[in-house]
Amino acid sequence: MSEDLRTPRALSDPELSIAEEGPAAGSVTLVIPTFNEAGNIGELLARLADALPTGPACEVLFVDDSTDDTPAVIEKAALDLPFPVAVLHRESADGGLGGAVVEGVRRADGDWIVVMDADLQHPPHLVPELVGAGERTGAGLVVASRYLPGASPAGLAGSHRIAVSRAATWLAKGLFPRALRQISDPMSGFFAIRRPLVTTDALAPLGYKILLELAVRCRPDRVAEVPFVFQDRHCGASKSGAREGLRFLAHLALLRSSTPPARMIGFGLIGLSGFVPNLFALWLLTHTGVHYLPAEIAANQAGVLWNFALVEALLFRDRRRHRHWADRVGRFALLANADLLLRIPLIALFVGRLGMQVLPATALALVTTFVLRFAATEALVYMPRPARTARTTKS
Repeated sequence: MSEDLRTPRALSDPELSIAEEGPAAGSVTLVIPTFNEAGNIGELLARLADALPTGPACEVLFVDDSTDDTPAVIEKAALDLPFPVAVLHRESADGGLGGAVVEGVRRADGDWIVVMDADLQHPPHLVPELVGAGERTGAGLVVASRYLPGASPAGLAGSHRIAVSRAATWLAKGLFPRALRQISDPMSGFFAIRRPLVTTDALAPLGYKILLELAVRCRPDRVAEVPFVFQDRHCGASKSGAREGLRFLAHLALLRSSTPPARMIGFGLIGLSGFVPNLFALWLLTHTGVHYLPAEIAANQAGVLWNFALVEALLFRDRRRHRHWADRVGRFALLANADLLLRIPLIALFVGRLGMQVLPATALALVTTFVLRFAATEALVYMPRPARTARTTKS
């Protein structure tokens, strides 16, 4: 490492640059997301100072979503460090921890970006080893893994969390066997990645599993791994819980449905699941004395709302901001009900003009209207609106 380290300073203005000059060759930016980690900051920065006494120019960027005094603690602790430290405090925690990491990556100056937690469960002394492994092997992504020989997930609080972590790992690797084939611990939050490999506009993180997001969407050709022992938290309590577990499952669904064919399959499965609330609503209405014709119409709306809720949560969560929710549900319901009106003329066309039998004609009409409804839903409900061009008037 070069002895020519940059002047230390602490920043809180997100518009300020971390470094006074461009990044040096082999430079490193540590991106550390924080949420109420004031009790860990001093020890973390002290251990980083011990771990990085020499080497490529290094900078630390905290992306902070805290409600306590974590930013002030960071600035105070950073005054006597041999590397610059910046604090970017976000007023809105968009995307959770993953969104914080993406924001940090967007602002990073280093050739390498190292992502780690602030609670000291990720040993700071391994930062040089992660970058060194990448330089030696030519890997674009280096993962600190808890599941290699010599590693351990011991810092997870109890056998229950270890089992959950293992199950999440198996689930992720089962859903993305090609993207994760070189990664034994896709749930790790401690890794180094070459900055040119990351296109932040392609990322849509949800929750805290940002490595999974990067591995699936950025697809680095070569991955290296370094074993590490997951440590006990230095201070504070884990942020993991049932809510984060649900966000993880939703994140998996979003990643798995990121291509049009996968979204179409998901759309079909959700449509099939809509028969359950549809039939239940029909049974409930007819058993309370409602005539079967209005009951059929009302029950169909129950299925439509069910399908809309699942499509919103699992397939198009990252596109919901393009339209107001009332606009989306209205368009979705209109398309779903138009499907019924289109199906009968199609069946008549297939039987009368093409000479098909009723059953195959009905099956073909179902497939046709399904494909049309999927394409229309994507285009008319969830496609971003075209940018409006400003009109100019002649004086």
